[in-house]
Amino acid sequence: MAFIGTLRNKAGTWVVIFVFVAIISFILQDLLGNNSVLLNNDDVGEIAGKDISLAEYQAAIQEREANYILNFNRKPGDREMLNLRQQAWELLVLRNAFQKQFDEVGVDVTTEEVEDMIWGKNVDDNIRQTQAFVNQQTGQFDKNLVIQYLNSIKDVPSDPQQAAMWQEQRTRWELFQRDLAPGRERIKYENLLIKTNYITTAEAEKEYHNQTDVAEAKYIYIPFYSVSDSVEVPDSDLKAYYDSHKERFKTEEVRDLKYVEFAITASAADSAAIREDMQRMVTELSQTDDDSAFAASNTDGAEAFGKYNAGNVPTFVKVEDLKKGNIIGPVLDGGAYKVAKVSDVVKDTVYSARAAHILIKWENETAEGKKAANEKARGILNEIRKGASFAAKALEHGTDGTATKGGDLGWFQEGIMVKTFNDAVFNATKTGLLNDVVETDFGYHIISITNTKDNTGYKVAVIERVIGPSDATTNEVYRKAEAFQNGLSNLEEFQARAKEVGVIVQDAKGIPAGERRVGNLGDARQVVQWLYRDASEGEVSDVFDLQQEYVVAIMTDKTEKGYRSLESVKNEILPEVKKQVKAKTIIAKLKDLKGTLEEVANAYGNDAGVYTTADLKMNATSLQGAGFDPKAVGVAFALENGKRSEPFAGENGVLIMEVQNKTVAPEIADYTQYEAPLQQNVQTRASFNIAEAIKEHAKIEDKRYKFY
Repeated sequence: MAFIGTLRNKAGTWVVIFVFVAIISFILQDLLGNNSVLLNNDDVGEIAGKDISLAEYQAAIQEREANYILNFNRKPGDREMLNLRQQAWELLVLRNAFQKQFDEVGVDVTTEEVEDMIWGKNVDDNIRQTQAFVNQQTGQFDKNLVIQYLNSIKDVPSDPQQAAMWQEQRTRWELFQRDLAPGRERIKYENLLIKTNYITTAEAEKEYHNQTDVAEAKYIYIPFYSVSDSVEVPDSDLKAYYDSHKERFKTEEVRDLKYVEFAITASAADSAAIREDMQRMVTELSQTDDDSAFAASNTDGAEAFGKYNAGNVPTFVKVEDLKKGNIIGPVLDGGAYKVAKVSDVVKDTVYSARAAHILIKWENETAEGKKAANEKARGILNEIRKGASFAAKALEHGTDGTATKGGDLGWFQEGIMVKTFNDAVFNATKTGLLNDVVETDFGYHIISITNTKDNTGYKVAVIERVIGPSDATTNEVYRKAEAFQNGLSNLEEFQARAKEVGVIVQDAKGIPAGERRVGNLGDARQVVQWLYRDASEGEVSDVFDLQQEYVVAIMTDKTEKGYRSLESVKNEILPEVKKQVKAKTIIAKLKDLKGTLEEVANAYGNDAGVYTTADLKMNATSLQGAGFDPKAVGVAFALENGKRSEPFAGENGVLIMEVQNKTVAPEIADYTQYEAPLQQNVQTRASFNIAEAIKEHAKIEDKRYKFY
């Protein structure tokens, strides 16, 4: 409950003013709504027969924004605003679609009930869990602390600063309290429906048998891929599949497009120009008296000046180059040119050292396993003592990522490694091979000290310049995109020109009005807005500037709210219909074969496999070899002992099931333990289904794309 968690934080006057304006705008939303005599705004949609005006939607956004500021004491950024706009829309759906249903059945929450949620017997969890309302002596929620708090925000303090804090706290509480009644109304409404759901004893008994009945079965499995994928699929089969699965293709209004992108990337000339500029920085940095200020005013990076030691110097800097006054670079590092100047060399409180190691892991945690690893490590240590190359032995025997680097760990700070390893390295007084192996939780280490511990510190100024496209490069890419777009009037021309200039045409299908992403473009909201506001089928867009690339799009299709056409889903359903055609071919061949399952499988060919299971349960969803196939499990349990099924199509192939023996669990007196989980599942689904049903009944039309 963040609204109270920050009660005592001081907020700036701008926060209070913003929140005040937001609340006033919400109160005035009816005056500024669709039927306003003051404004004539376009609507952003329709919910349960009511047109939602732009002003009403903006007021809801401001309300959510005000709540965000009160909770986090800062204005939301662009990413947060996307979520807040969606929250605002959901809020309007609740107030216009859900509230209408609450009113129709007479659901209401009284003032007494709200008070009960604040300090009565049924306190809201958000209040109960707020630390400010927990008695420090008992550690328990104390309703008296709630009452004290509410009394404290009744009257406006005379002190201006205290008055500003009072206004923030009062507003925070009012926003929270206003949501208590609607939340309880929704719970009441859902309970009216959820509580009508129940699980019968017969259902609980069925679940008991699902979990406890066991079958011993044998089956033939022939995968669909055993039949060539080039099978012919009649249009009548596609139509039949579409008609029988039509609900799968129910959709909101969506649109399709194709697009090409022109990436805005730095050229070789851009990189050279940045390097040249960094060479100039080297000269200026060598002459400046204030390294820190100069670096801060010229770098693109976050860290312009810092204190380092040998264990944590920037990756592009070598420790041996860290001499006072020395300038390193320009160096190309991670998509940027970097320059560093060593401003000073001092004594640090942190020590660093450099070492190499060869890690020998034990195969298991037993005493024998550890002994074998220890003996192997000591054997390698002796070989190195006699003159063998440490690096060569690391490459041969090392078991971690340093093996390919001769075991080199580089410089590292004291305390970074596990204690026994750390102590061995930082207690060393000379370089070279340690006398004995060192045991850690990872295994046995053979260690060679490259540099003993050192506490030299380095004050380093760093200037970073990210390699990015210049204005000239960006303009050139734009000209290419513009030249591509110029004069195009249909899809055929669009695709022909793309082939001509060597750009890839990419597909984006099923784009809803509220979408922000298009294919691999990331945030392409302006493309979606064009698609819904201005585009028509076959129309080519202007050039879109998406920061990292320029994009040209063409609208290719439009699907109205309802059901997608057979033509639009043909490629989607073709694989499933092919399975049906293949199944008919396999089943026809199997029906002519006789004998045991093994004999049938042998007669069919190499693609047929025979599998057995001794503990198949009815709630299983997969079979060995066949994979996910609940239908096959159901067929098995429908058979009598010793009976064999006809060939049938499963999820991934054709099967013949044969049951040797079924063990049916005996009746029990009480099935309650099987009833409770089923009841919980029903209630969980019901809550979601109620919300979806209300939204569907409200016939929500979202036109926010006209403005956002």
